[in-house]
Amino acid sequence: MITITTSLTKDLQGILELQKQNLKQDLTPEQIKAQGFVTVSHSLDDLEKMHQHEPNIIAKDGELLVAYVLAMTEQSKNNIPRLVEMYESFDHIIYQEKPISNYHYIVVGQVCVAQDYRGKGLFDKCYYAYKDYFKKKYDFAITEIASINLRSMNAHKRIGFEVIYTYTDSSDVEWNVVVWDWKH
Repeated sequence: MITITTSLTKDLQGILELQKQNLKQDLTPEQIKAQGFVTVSHSLDDLEKMHQHEPNIIAKDGELLVAYVLAMTEQSKNNIPRLVEMYESFDHIIYQEKPISNYHYIVVGQVCVAQDYRGKGLFDKCYYAYKDYFKKKYDFAITEIASINLRSMNAHKRIGFEVIYTYTDSSDVEWNVVVWDWKH
């Protein structure tokens, strides 16, 4: 039986294990196109620092962690230096006539569903649990998705995320900044 809940510190290792199975650099082009991927490889220290501010939403099949949606707050940028650039870029993105930085938002640090559990509605269920947990504290969820990650783009649009900004990074990767507005 699959349960969806908030993460405990003991669950962070399971998140890392699932993440490692889905990192872009370890997948074939065919797997990337068909299954999607995650880009960032976190350390246990990164996850522990993020977890001090907010828990993540996870799905477990018994004791096996089979899906996660990471939660990152603005405080996380001070703990994880590589996040500073992303958070600072939000200062320049306008959403509903205001800079993103003027809102109280939560960043989806990453979302992943184990390969054997895809296509069973787990992505949606985890995201709805994320919204239910965070909607009273935050205006919206925001994240960045590589344009080539069509599976992820389509799944996020299905949930209710909308593209509000697109840019190309220094590695020539095009990114879509997407928002799931919980107030409108």
